[in-house]
Amino acid sequence: MAADLSWMRERYEQLRSQGLDWDPPALQSASEPRCTVDGREMIMLSANNYLNLATHPRVVEAAVEATRKYGAGSGSVRAIAGTLDLHLEAERVCADFKEVEAALIYSSGYTANVGLIPTLVRGSEDVIISDELNHGSIIDGVRLTKASRAVYQHNDMAALEQVLREHSGNERKLIITDGVFSMDGDIAPLDEITELAEQHDAMVFVDDCHGEGVLGDGRGIVAHFGLQGRVTFEIGSYSKALGVQGGIVAGTEDVRRHALNHSRSWLLSGSQPPG
Repeated sequence: MAADLSWMRERYEQLRSQGLDWDPPALQSASEPRCTVDGREMIMLSANNYLNLATHPRVVEAAVEATRKYGAGSGSVRAIAGTLDLHLEAERVCADFKEVEAALIYSSGYTANVGLIPTLVRGSEDVIISDELNHGSIIDGVRLTKASRAVYQHNDMAALEQVLREHSGNERKLIITDGVFSMDGDIAPLDEITELAEQHDAMVFVDDCHGEGVLGDGRGIVAHFGLQGRVTFEIGSYSKALGVQGGIVAGTEDVRRHALNHSRSWLLSGSQPPG
């Protein structure tokens, strides 16, 4: 006899009664400024395809050509046989664009955060200090660690400084913030965060998936504040302003090698399809 899953139905009905269940609309067109939903033409105000590159003719043609040459899928994880020369070229281009030594592509921004964060801290001797409005993928990544945790009030630098002082005895200190916060659209004071990090010997981890294509001549919040070389870990995304799919970790060559060898979401996920 199959397992009793009535608890799933009960949980769903509770969500539905509160109007909290997801029922995603289905598009019958590309995600463009004007799109078709349920047979009706609508103006798109909720997608992340900020620059409309997802349907740009050159982007589409490049995807078609890559698919014809390499196939619909990569066939493996990156660590075994799923690294194509296209992946390496894209990482070099990304590193040059971000003005860093190296970059590593993940299957998504989510897998970049949940894969990298747990590798940067050990146990309670280390501490993660996180903005209260950080993205859910950051929260999930932090939950996977055994480090001490502290949350500071949103973009409140006095609160951040106080937390840093309270945790001065911890060995590794990792400050994590969104660059552009996805719900409100406000910008982290990354210049002030970096100053405090340098004063308190802390690492800075910024998720700038929503800042690319928007700030710093398109390079994101690090370039916006002129902090190249001072931010330890920069997370980016191909699936928002750049219009395709994937996540990015950008930093030094040491960061790339560390992520490549220790990040389980990178090691155990199939690599991006060629197109």
